[in-house]
Amino acid sequence: MNSITALLYGADRPGIVAKVAGWIHERGSNVLHADQHLDRQENVFFQRIEWESSLNSNTREEGMAFQEMVQTELGMTVRIGYDDDRPKIGVMVSKADHCLHDISLRVRSGEWNAELAGVLSNHRDLQNISESYHLPFHYFNLSPESRELEEANQIEWIQEQKIELLILARYMQILSKDFLEKAGCPVINIHHSFLPSFAGAKPYHQAYTRGVKLIGATAHYVTEDLDEGPIVGQDVTRVSHRHGPKDLIEKGRDLEKIVLSTAVRRHLQNRVLVYQNKTVVFD
Repeated sequence: MNSITALLYGADRPGIVAKVAGWIHERGSNVLHADQHLDRQENVFFQRIEWESSLNSNTREEGMAFQEMVQTELGMTVRIGYDDDRPKIGVMVSKADHCLHDISLRVRSGEWNAELAGVLSNHRDLQNISESYHLPFHYFNLSPESRELEEANQIEWIQEQKIELLILARYMQILSKDFLEKAGCPVINIHHSFLPSFAGAKPYHQAYTRGVKLIGATAHYVTEDLDEGPIVGQDVTRVSHRHGPKDLIEKGRDLEKIVLSTAVRRHLQNRVLVYQNKTVVFD
């Protein structure tokens, strides 16, 4: 039997949990896990529910019927996922290789139920590494003069490959509003600081100059506002006055890998709900 996962949110009212669970059980299906959250400030109810469809059920038809019920009878927003989904991922990099290594190994080991379609870069530095993982590597010569054309070429590849998630694995370029609109898929970025502190370029150098005692990493969905998209995950590690910028960069690399991989895993497992500019992340 295959499982279905639904993420839903909308105005809170009595009976939502009973309605959802009752609909599933009426069809002979079985709830495997359910979690919910009520934002009392906004009066918005969030739920993640996973269930096993009955032997006599077509899993995708059941998922579509559930989606229609939630939208029409409960007036809520809903997203459906299936346990046999294998989304295609594109990775964008510049020169730093640590996140690319980590992502590639996690997919190769079967930790993530996903397919890596290829690597896009504005430098050639990581071509050999990409090809060592048998990943197609695509170089785009980005410059102020060529940016519009090269972004169009990137979009063409993303659309041709039917990419369902784009990961910025230390891709040191700002994506334009037009790019994000045409990409047609979520984009997750890893930023090497504990946002909202030290946004923009060289955050570890900013942290050193400020003399902080904690450095962090932040994984967030990308929006047109630089480093201000909904945050999926964060973590920190302690530093001291003895650590220079090079030390902070070395310590931060481990954080970046963990925070990015955790955020991607939660996204692939349909555990993240975006509402306004925040997220609800179900464990």
